[in-house]
Amino acid sequence: MKQFVSTFAALAALSLSAPAFAGGEGDCHFHGSTPAKAETVSGCAVKRQQQLIASGKLDKSWQAVKPAAPEQVDGQKGKEWKFTFKDAAATDKSKETLYMFFTPQGNFIAANFTGN
Repeated sequence: MKQFVSTFAALAALSLSAPAFAGGEGDCHFHGSTPAKAETVSGCAVKRQQQLIASGKLDKSWQAVKPAAPEQVDGQKGKEWKFTFKDAAATDKSKETLYMFFTPQGNFIAANFTGN
């Protein structure tokens, strides 16, 4: 009986605890070296865009702007995903195009208006 209670308690603790894997496709934080699919990283770019809008770093007018097809570029530390968002209605033409960069695995690197 004591062994049954111990086993049941251990199983209950395992089933009620959070998974041991940090990150994953759902939260756009990835571990390992497996490159992510373009569709997965594209979803992460849109999520990051929404976070930038919510934090006030991007104007709400960016809400409707969707990214162009991603491209793989050579970054400072190797290959990167590059996403381009273009807001043709932007009043400041130097901030008309937003660029986002992600690792091949899908982790966010940076966002800027210069593309570098």
